[in-house]
Amino acid sequence: MSLRDARRTAAATLDRAPVVRAAPTARGRPTTRGPRATHSPRAARRPLAALGLLATLGFRATLGFRATLGFLATLGSLAAVATPPAAAMQQPDPPAAADPAIALAQRVEIHRTEYGVPHIFADDLEAMGFGLGYVQSEDYSMSIAMAMLASRGTLARHLGPEELDADFAARPVHARAVETFHRLDSRTRDVYRGFAEGVNHYIRLHPDEFPDWVTPDFTGADALARDVQGWSRADAARFVAGLRDEDAPEQPTSSFALDGSNAWAFHGTRTASGNTILLRNPHLPWEGRHDLLERPSGLTYYEGHVRVPGVIDFYGDLRIGTAFGIIGGFNARLGWATTNNYPTLSQVYKLRVHPDLDDHALLDGRPLPLERREATVDYRTPDGGSALETRVSWHTPHGPVIHRTDEHVYLLKDPRDGEFRRGEQFLRMMMARSLDEWLEVMKMRAHPTSNFTYADRDGNIVHYYNARLPLLPHPVTGDTAAFATTSADIWSELVPWESLPLYINPPGGFVQQANDTPDYTNLNVPMDRDTVPHNLPEPRLRLRSQLSLALAAEPGGRLLTLEDVVELKHTPRMLLAERVIDDLLAAARAAQDRAVQEAVEVLSTWDLTADADSRGGVLFARWADRYFDGDFDGTGGGTGDAAGEYVRWRDAWDPLRPAATPYGLGNPDAAVRALRHAIESLRADGIALDAAWGQVHRVIRGDVDEPVSGCPPTLGCFRVLSFAPTEEGRQAANRGDSWVFVVEFGDVPRARTVLAYGQTARPGAPHHADQAAMFARGQTKEIAWTDEDIRRRTIRRYRPGEEIRR
Repeated sequence: MSLRDARRTAAATLDRAPVVRAAPTARGRPTTRGPRATHSPRAARRPLAALGLLATLGFRATLGFRATLGFLATLGSLAAVATPPAAAMQQPDPPAAADPAIALAQRVEIHRTEYGVPHIFADDLEAMGFGLGYVQSEDYSMSIAMAMLASRGTLARHLGPEELDADFAARPVHARAVETFHRLDSRTRDVYRGFAEGVNHYIRLHPDEFPDWVTPDFTGADALARDVQGWSRADAARFVAGLRDEDAPEQPTSSFALDGSNAWAFHGTRTASGNTILLRNPHLPWEGRHDLLERPSGLTYYEGHVRVPGVIDFYGDLRIGTAFGIIGGFNARLGWATTNNYPTLSQVYKLRVHPDLDDHALLDGRPLPLERREATVDYRTPDGGSALETRVSWHTPHGPVIHRTDEHVYLLKDPRDGEFRRGEQFLRMMMARSLDEWLEVMKMRAHPTSNFTYADRDGNIVHYYNARLPLLPHPVTGDTAAFATTSADIWSELVPWESLPLYINPPGGFVQQANDTPDYTNLNVPMDRDTVPHNLPEPRLRLRSQLSLALAAEPGGRLLTLEDVVELKHTPRMLLAERVIDDLLAAARAAQDRAVQEAVEVLSTWDLTADADSRGGVLFARWADRYFDGDFDGTGGGTGDAAGEYVRWRDAWDPLRPAATPYGLGNPDAAVRALRHAIESLRADGIALDAAWGQVHRVIRGDVDEPVSGCPPTLGCFRVLSFAPTEEGRQAANRGDSWVFVVEFGDVPRARTVLAYGQTARPGAPHHADQAAMFARGQTKEIAWTDEDIRRRTIRRYRPGEEIRR
């Protein structure tokens, strides 16, 4: 039997062994782990140790004393986690030195390889954190210090009252970081301390890049505060806004502006080498609301490699402004990618106001006091002076008060509130050496959400739906509050970890994720909704996910190489066009006017892709914007029908045919009207109906101005790009595909990556735009992993402070 035949036989065997929640007992072999947990709400539960705290309406006073909605953080302790693996044992404390920064700098060496990628070689974890803080500051300057200052809640002191809301939110979170820092394991504390000192060291050596009020005195607690979680003010504001507008008619909203990330993992039965392959492909903005040299966006990817001999060797996404923004990457044995999964975590409860006692609610038949708290933040006035603002807020042991009426008190309970171990979890994940170790770490759930797509050298592929979901003792309430008369009505525990969706080596030999629910991670194993928490989001499979499934399944038994996966990832297919083009052409051909017939001629010869050389996609995309937003005539307002339906399919999405629907056009007349307006709109912009996609859609960065393939996810592209108009009437890519990595787990990991906007925000710097053209052309670079590769490709080698970037 040939190797190819053997792999096909193995794949067929795997296809006959469905496993949804299982654990491996051999290389890549699925074995059941027993029946999956089902959800059974209980009236009484062990209280979660983290207590929610406070927020309510405040009041306004004069002379710099204002009050609006104010918030304080939470206190309490959270459960400990399992003992770390032996490979991640505590490192000995380094010897004391008169200047800690100089001592740390001597324990770390930076190797910058091609494209400016930093490889941080450190003697210990504190030195590793030091190197990471330093290289981020090299490439992003003031923004890294600003991230630390923001975590302290002191920006308004220097920048004025527009920072007050952020400072009021940050102060209690920072207090939580100070309170809990000693409760982290010593390895994690070392990294946080090192990161802060690396930022300090850079500031001391480059004072001209910073205003006088930035002082190099950051601490490990400041770095930790970037990872401490609080309760969701956005959820609270959304709920209160809904209460105030509850009598207003519901306005339909467009579902045509969606974003997210992609991930694949391929089993060895699907690959030419027999090794697993992992793809990570996140979609976030390329720029921030501010200059990224001055303020961090919190969403900027930073490619890097950290190594402490015998302790850690990890390559991945080291998100700008944090010590542990590790959202995806790999070590020698395993790796993972994340995609957003959007669970509803917080829950609003409505309690009756006590009839006799002020500032009390009723719970368990007894008065529940509402605790009043004041917080004061100083801020810089427009004339350069200083003033104070105090905000009043209220809290209960169950969570912050977010709204009050004469009859009811509304509180919000959020399972994220007070969690401080996110960095510790990611450090343990980076050090894990097997699937069992990695899954044990995932039980911490200190990272609140995300799908995790995983692959390893042992041959396993996994999709895990991670979420700090509360175990609700009541039905899901959606946008409304749950009425609580007793403490048992309020959730007090997380859903059991075992009840969250987990796929290990499912039949078909792949898992995929594109931000939709885990029902369809692989169509060979549909998820049984009776076995998962009832507050999991409702089933959904949008066009991007459907294309992801089609690409990953690859009918015909093709065995994939690493290069094949890169090529698949960059496909310019536009699934929306494939689903509606026949109906659009039929409706348009029935129209009489000449302009529409010219459009028919263009669209009928189009290849239905967003390839840079393709002609017809520009016209189709302009039409789709009008039609699917309900803006048929270009007036700027939707013209939805009485039911408020804005997505005008002939056959709507059907869970029974999840990868074949939606399909066709439900309103041919409106489609023709939208096409007429698209034609007029393009001509008004001076764009030909048959303009090549890449003539209009560009990657523009530094001196690079290149045509690019790819389209927004709502058009059904897997190569996701969104665009902003330029003064020249073209469209410049500004979000979507940004950092892409593909890794194959052989004896030595082999990986290719590209970071569209480069390693630095410094305009004119060598690595500001040196990957932009590569990205535009759908190309990737080979990473340096081994010592030999790194030495051969190093372009700068230094200890922090020995070289100064200007």
